[in-house]
Amino acid sequence: MGLFKRNKVWWMTFTYQGQQIRRSTGSTDKRIAENILSKVKVQIVEGQFFERREDQDRTFGEMMDRYMKERAVLKAPKSRLRDHAAVTHLLPLYKDKVLAAITPKLMAGYKTQRRIERAAPATINKELQLVRHAFNIAMREWEWCRENPMHRVSMEQVRNEVDRWLSAEEEERLMAASSPWLREIMVFALNTGMRQGEILNLQWQDVDFARGTLIVMKSKNGTRRTIPLNTKVFDLLAAKQSTSETSRGLVFKTPLGNELQVRYLVREFCEARNRAGIPDFRFHDMRHTFATRLVQRGVDLYKVQRLLGHKTSTMTQRYAHHSPESLREGVNVLDECRPERVSTNLAQGAVFEDFRD
Repeated sequence: MGLFKRNKVWWMTFTYQGQQIRRSTGSTDKRIAENILSKVKVQIVEGQFFERREDQDRTFGEMMDRYMKERAVLKAPKSRLRDHAAVTHLLPLYKDKVLAAITPKLMAGYKTQRRIERAAPATINKELQLVRHAFNIAMREWEWCRENPMHRVSMEQVRNEVDRWLSAEEEERLMAASSPWLREIMVFALNTGMRQGEILNLQWQDVDFARGTLIVMKSKNGTRRTIPLNTKVFDLLAAKQSTSETSRGLVFKTPLGNELQVRYLVREFCEARNRAGIPDFRFHDMRHTFATRLVQRGVDLYKVQRLLGHKTSTMTQRYAHHSPESLREGVNVLDECRPERVSTNLAQGAVFEDFRD
């Protein structure tokens, strides 16, 4: 038996019925913690101690509250908003339930309920993934439970992959219907494949005119990547830099020079799209357009993956069907394997006698 300190709070560790038990004393005062440990020792000797796991005391609401305060705040703003939205669906149902009562069967019922409410499969999955991550933290770091029930809960099947890109004629109409500042951003997006958030967060110090590159300092998956600038983007940035009063700060701003908010950009984009008469097209689809055009012009998928910043090739594979000519190269190599000379008789379908001794 003994005490150890974790985040200023004293914890006790002891063996009970062959199992190692770790339990918080709830006190930052070592003398109080020692008294609590002594009381537990007496209870064990007298047979009055009964182990009660924390997952029978801690509630789902407590877990999600701590998760949102300690973990969600570390995420990107968009991810935090998504977590808050998920919690609003989960807490009314499970807030007062202890963690031990959150079972795979219970969460399967949650999936059914969300389907009845016509929630999209991808939305349901994000809510389930939030619970799974919270349980992982509660199990591995907080020691509030011994297992994660979400490991036995299957995800919904998602079939909402978007394969929408701009034709040359649509691009011309969209540009004509857009204001100059929005047109700059769309040209930039179509020639870099950068995400909306990456574009809005781009700083002048991330652009290297000498090398003709820019660096995405923090992408969706948390990694940095370098993107080479083609002539169109290089000239666009050079022109903006020549009229800028500083070589630091945000590259893209509002016409009044203020920070460009997502809602402002999306509103202006949707209005231009509607004026151009281009249905079912989102700002993110310009990223799809970038990738599709590269693949259609023979750029291999590995290079496209690196430019898009995908960690694995799985996401990039959705563009493979745009490049049938690259597959043709694969089967054309068989032409080189054919014999140079083919028997004339065989070519003409001649019949050979079967000679027997």
